Amino acid sequence: MIPLSTKMRPDTLDYFVGQSHFMYPGSLLYNSIKNKTFDSAIFFGPSGTGKTTLARIIAKEMDAGFYEINASTTGTKELKEILDSAKLKFFGLQKQTTYVYVDEFHRWNKLQQDSLLAALEEGTIKFIGSTTENPYFAVNNAIISRVRNIYEFKRLETSDVLSILRRTILDKERGFGTLDIKYDEKALEVLADMSSGDARVALDTLGFIVDNLSEGSVIDLKIVGEAFQRQTTFYDKKEDKYNLLSALQKSVRGSDPDAAIHYLARLIEGGADIQMIGRRLMVMASEDIGMAYPSAISIVTSCVQAALMIGYPEARINLAQATILLASCPKSNRSNEALEKAMHDLKTRKIDDVPLHLKDSHYSGAKDRGIGLDYKYPHAYGGYVKQQYLPDNLYKEGVRYYEPTENGSEAAFKKFLEGLKNLK
Repeated sequence: MIPLSTKMRPDTLDYFVGQSHFMYPGSLLYNSIKNKTFDSAIFFGPSGTGKTTLARIIAKEMDAGFYEINASTTGTKELKEILDSAKLKFFGLQKQTTYVYVDEFHRWNKLQQDSLLAALEEGTIKFIGSTTENPYFAVNNAIISRVRNIYEFKRLETSDVLSILRRTILDKERGFGTLDIKYDEKALEVLADMSSGDARVALDTLGFIVDNLSEGSVIDLKIVGEAFQRQTTFYDKKEDKYNLLSALQKSVRGSDPDAAIHYLARLIEGGADIQMIGRRLMVMASEDIGMAYPSAISIVTSCVQAALMIGYPEARINLAQATILLASCPKSNRSNEALEKAMHDLKTRKIDDVPLHLKDSHYSGAKDRGIGLDYKYPHAYGGYVKQQYLPDNLYKEGVRYYEPTENGSEAAFKKFLEGLKNLK
């Protein structure tokens, strides 16, 4: 049986959904496809975001030869045959360019990737590579330099996934338009949200539900939860996930690890993705813990990165460690408050220029203008020397933005800074 996500794959730009940051009527990419001037490109981003779909649409719009291969199953020998065929078409009677789409391109080693170089330089092929990895790390520099356009595909918005699901239910040719599917609007919204921006997951889950729906049944929250094997109570109110994230942060800020882990559990059980939780944890590490335990941001970032690499269900272990750490360590928001005060001054008052001795003096003529002449290099004085750093008016007022607390490690920083003031 053909998966629903395959049957519903759009074959024209008009039906392509998402990636509006580079794909919209009038965008350079859109016009290059319509004008048949599209060149080679690399698509990177999560699964189910439209990389393969767009590659196929491009090949169709170009009216060109098209080969689609997967780097995990295709080796150098098969690629050579494709390139030889493309060369014959390009230099032969057809004078036709061939598009070669390589899915999971990062799986090829350096030698395999470099086998494309000659064909790219000669113009016998137009190359489209797709990868879930960052191409600047996973793709050879030689390929990067010859492929001008690199497009980052982002997870689809819930509204985009929802529009795909609605279209599928109404589509009489490839979808379920002839079946008179009954559904709760809220259930469809939850299905879209729980798919975490992956259209393939959303469509194949909908296909599974419809194929196994009892006669006369309605697609409701219970059925969607059963299909995902997750509770859907998290989605009973549209703002619930934000309420839970807020409760998580306030519990961490209040140094209550039991409450914090409770709200983390509710988020995970309710289907909140790792990125949503991870972003909030990393914000907390700087906003609420800050200089009281400066290592928190490094540890929490490592936990979130590990969670993203591992994925659910084990990722919850990493998230739990980060949450307990944040809730259990000393707190300080003074670094964030310092920035807020400085930003407020910039918006509400006139600030003098950067002092002359702090300006860049690494160019001819700077000394003639008095720039950099009076700067004292702290390392030449044992690590610290008194001099003015703030703009004149702020310096004369004795403005202070950062006011450290006595909490945790920040107490040591406070002692150090206060000690500097007493130095002659």
